[in-house]
Amino acid sequence: MKATTHPAPADPAAAAEPVAAPAPAAVVAGLRAAFATGRTRPLAWRREQLAGLRTLLTERSEELLAALDADLGKGPAEAHRTEIAFTLNELDHTVRHLDEWVRPKPAAVPDAFRPATARVVREPLGVVLVIAPWNYPLQLALAPVVGALAAGNAVLVKPSELAPATSAAIARLLPQYLDPQAVAVVEGAVPETTALLEQRFDHIFYTGNGAVGRIVMAAAARHLTPVTLELGGKSPVVVDPGADLKVTAQRLAAGKFLNAGQTCVAPDYVLAVGGTGPELVAELAEAVRGLYGEDPAAHPEYGRIVNDRHFDRLAALLGDGRVATGGRHDRAARYIEPTVLADVRPDAPVMREEIFGPVLPVLEVPDLDAAISFITDREKPLALYAFTASETTKERLAAETSSGALVFGLSVSHLAVPELPFGGVGESGMGNYHGEYSMTTFSHTKAVLDKPLG
Repeated sequence: MKATTHPAPADPAAAAEPVAAPAPAAVVAGLRAAFATGRTRPLAWRREQLAGLRTLLTERSEELLAALDADLGKGPAEAHRTEIAFTLNELDHTVRHLDEWVRPKPAAVPDAFRPATARVVREPLGVVLVIAPWNYPLQLALAPVVGALAAGNAVLVKPSELAPATSAAIARLLPQYLDPQAVAVVEGAVPETTALLEQRFDHIFYTGNGAVGRIVMAAAARHLTPVTLELGGKSPVVVDPGADLKVTAQRLAAGKFLNAGQTCVAPDYVLAVGGTGPELVAELAEAVRGLYGEDPAAHPEYGRIVNDRHFDRLAALLGDGRVATGGRHDRAARYIEPTVLADVRPDAPVMREEIFGPVLPVLEVPDLDAAISFITDREKPLALYAFTASETTKERLAAETSSGALVFGLSVSHLAVPELPFGGVGESGMGNYHGEYSMTTFSHTKAVLDKPLG
């Protein structure tokens, strides 16, 4: 596909006049009233909602793929794999284990209280707000909804206004496939989100950046509402001497340039240990060619930057080092070629904030001690990746660093393992979800002690 037939996704700034959003107070009141009837508690209702969500994702997949292409220029294969198939995998895993997860867990009773029984039960929280981001606007809206529905909650979804086509699709389709009394969608931008945050919820699940995360947390504090914050940060990569640099480069490039680098757990920068830098940079150039050919602009599976503001921010970072491969860009198409930067200074602008785009800086460090110091001197990342053949290196990184996830030999892929918790630590977030961790997040774990009166 030629670049001329792969236009930039529609810029939200040029979108038509937005339709007036429903009054948030009324929407939340309706959901709370529905929850109070008990309609969301039975397992049959929960299974019915999960089945409806599955039908939506399969029956309307072409509409959803078209929306993702309009918003982010996502190719159909990547969009299906990372947005639809990912969510279906999360959903199917939840359905398989739901009976097990909701079953009360017996607890031992001390001798002083016997005869008595004790158990731990999970009960729904109430009304949950899910605020989704723009970079994976379908997956990151609906994967949390899977857990919230499985736990028996009423749910309000706020899609991202920066992905307007996907937002509109979610708003149109969810009421057709899910219980409209217990599941609602509110579209809009900052004013609508601000109005929603004035309401009382029983849990708020936010995915996005730290600045807005602080606003969400401050708003939740007024009602003592628990929050899950899925944020981001600069996820580092450590490449050790002895690693297979060809394989390393292929796996790094596949994770970094997925969704044109607009992934919260994308490798943000590489620390090349002990002279591995030059060969790694050369292998990265080959890996990019293997993924997208000589002209990524013409490749149907290479996406575009979400809007002009993010394009301008990313284009300004291209001068923060030597462009080893890539660097071409086109503002009109919001296209930035997969780019690897070498000879990057630790204090360069590209190293100050999360890149969130297809630009990968490679910094050289003399040894593992220097790499660990570089990581621990900065905020705790959402993920830490390492490519090494050394068990000692693995042990030291596990013991001496802190991150939301630690992954050896791959990048990004840990999200697709439903029995692993996904979440950050410190600046990269709080709380986690996926699989049974979603059930725990969206449930109250209640202690029950029963002592006979006789």
